[in-house]
Amino acid sequence: MNNHSLSEIAVDTWVQGGPITLSDLVGSVVLIEVFQVNCPGCFIYSLPKAIDLHNKYRDQGLVVIGLATAFEDYDKNTLENLQKLVMTGEVVGQTFKALNQYSLLSEGKLRWEIPFAVGMDRVVAETEPVTDERVLRYAREFLPEFEKFSDQQKMSMLQQVKHYMEQKSMKAETFERFALQGTPSCILFDRKGELKDVSFGQIDYKPAMVEHFLAEKRFIL
Repeated sequence: MNNHSLSEIAVDTWVQGGPITLSDLVGSVVLIEVFQVNCPGCFIYSLPKAIDLHNKYRDQGLVVIGLATAFEDYDKNTLENLQKLVMTGEVVGQTFKALNQYSLLSEGKLRWEIPFAVGMDRVVAETEPVTDERVLRYAREFLPEFEKFSDQQKMSMLQQVKHYMEQKSMKAETFERFALQGTPSCILFDRKGELKDVSFGQIDYKPAMVEHFLAEKRFIL
């Protein structure tokens, strides 16, 4: 695990429960639940789990923060749609289609509210040129097994990465800084503010990990 700290979480706008100075949260276990507005799995699986963790452990020192990001579908994963989501429960795009299909909406809106602070990742225009060096660096960072593939496989992957990077008009600071693989993702910090886990997808061991780091308070406080 690298030396990333809480202060490297980039929040451009607090939509609910802010502003929060993240460095002030040292002493608590902090779980950053990273999602996209246009991400059905975030709303079917991950955010409800994060809400459960918030309700169960907030009195024991857990702080949960929702961080909306955007690495695709930039027309839907916007600050405006995040604000509508938090204020009214309105969902958009693929999230609306999936939740509506599974009868998880009430009058077209979420049946639940997000009870913890929610912010928007800092998303800025991508201006850095796509060079071969940058493509290779990106592939090595996001594809841990890259060096184990054959030369032909590497060439194919590099072509795909280059195409992706050429199409990518925006970059999200927290998403890229922590080398996240997609959404939903979870970033977990211990009571010292040190990064302990970065995970992608539906992670069943999250409660056990949270309990582990909550139990460490007697050693550091």
